[in-house]
Amino acid sequence: MAVYTEVTDEALTEFLARYDIGTLLAYRGIAEGVENSNYALKTTQGDFILTLYEKRVNPADLPWFLGLMEHLAAHGLSCPLPVRAKDGQNLNPLAGKIAAITTFLPGVWPRRVLAEHCEPLGAAMAKLHLAGQGFAPTRQNGLGPDSWGPLLAKCEGADSVQPGLAAELAGWLERIVSAWPQDLPVGHIHADLFPDNVFFLNGGISGLIDFYFACTDIYAYDVAICLNAWCFERDFSFNITKSRALLRGYMAHRGLSAAEQAALPVLAQGAAMRFLLTRLYDWLNTPEGALVTPKDPMDYYRRLRFHLAARDASAYGL
Repeated sequence: MAVYTEVTDEALTEFLARYDIGTLLAYRGIAEGVENSNYALKTTQGDFILTLYEKRVNPADLPWFLGLMEHLAAHGLSCPLPVRAKDGQNLNPLAGKIAAITTFLPGVWPRRVLAEHCEPLGAAMAKLHLAGQGFAPTRQNGLGPDSWGPLLAKCEGADSVQPGLAAELAGWLERIVSAWPQDLPVGHIHADLFPDNVFFLNGGISGLIDFYFACTDIYAYDVAICLNAWCFERDFSFNITKSRALLRGYMAHRGLSAAEQAALPVLAQGAAMRFLLTRLYDWLNTPEGALVTPKDPMDYYRRLRFHLAARDASAYGL
């Protein structure tokens, strides 16, 4: 989450008049993350999240995102539920952007990931994949392998981050894309299930948030994203205990085929490359004065080097 667009008291009051969620008591910007502008709202009826969509979000995709969230919530997954306005719409204009309100989920995300977080995370991801199977509309992954080359080309100044970085990434990118699997099981995935998008409460997961990269793609790619996001230590060493716990939790609800397991190294390479490139782009292009904290792209450079050295799925505890 982040804040790029400032919202005035007057504009917000006018916007909230469209909804039946009580009277506004307080609101504040949420500075974490890098994609959309987010505000925490407190009204006389409770707590809500206001999101103004920016940057990479295609407005044409918004009904799909909100529809998926409504479907998942209806099928037992704890995720934000879009709030519809008095006229039934769940998307409305605010401060020159399209905006939505969703319900607030209690809990906190783990600032330091422990092994005991990883098994319930894997289970929740599998349940998301299974619950999504009844949602018929599909959405192509706009940040899939076909996008990585053009994205790297837009990262002018990459060598200012590390000398020779652009050429090194181009070589690795060719290797990854040429080996990308084509025939693995596909369905709706979260595609951004980082620790700050998973809330815990009383020892269990209380909710999954931020579905604005969700798409229809390889299930095991979602697993690979989580291996990157949850299983590295602060010194960038890979914690196989966390990996085994994550995979155990996932496979307790949805098994990974032999082909999916064999593809994990290249899927993990691709996941690392995807986040390296988007973070590199943001590092080089974050607007001055934005209330946002850009993330160091070299964190994912180090993860990528680990996955490039992995010979097979045994590197992840399988």
